[in-house]
Amino acid sequence: MRSCVALLQLAFIFVGCSTYSKIPESQVNNVLDSWHQAAAEAQYDTYFNLMSNDAVFIGTDATENWQLAEFKRFAKPYFDAGKAWSFTMLERNVYSTNGVTYFDELLDTQMGICRGSGIIKEQNGKPVIAHYVLSIAVPNENVTSLTEMKKNWDDSYMKELRTN
Repeated sequence: MRSCVALLQLAFIFVGCSTYSKIPESQVNNVLDSWHQAAAEAQYDTYFNLMSNDAVFIGTDATENWQLAEFKRFAKPYFDAGKAWSFTMLERNVYSTNGVTYFDELLDTQMGICRGSGIIKEQNGKPVIAHYVLSIAVPNENVTSLTEMKKNWDDSYMKELRTN
């Protein structure tokens, strides 16, 4: 009996410590729309307040895997110049399963159509972006020419990664 009680207590502790919970789609949409708007209007504090304290931003370049502090340093000059980036949502899907809320979206950007995807979690009782991945959407019929165009760079960077 004691072992059953201990097991139940452990289960409640584990569930209670989870930082992920189902977040309503309307709140996810509000966070993402506000985040994109803050970038378009170069509102640095608003933009980064919509990200978790441990957020990760993955950019379109293979070298862009930023922890929050690093991403803030990268972005600050753009925001200070009043010219961050302007992404307009074209389509968005929001999913929640096993206590995790995640999304994908197609965006109209200065790079053409891009795809964003990520995870939303609660922090201090409000939904924030914990992980965001931005990628350039490439039509399948253009993949061969794109692959050829970036081949030398990719080969060099893969060599560097394999030696580290």
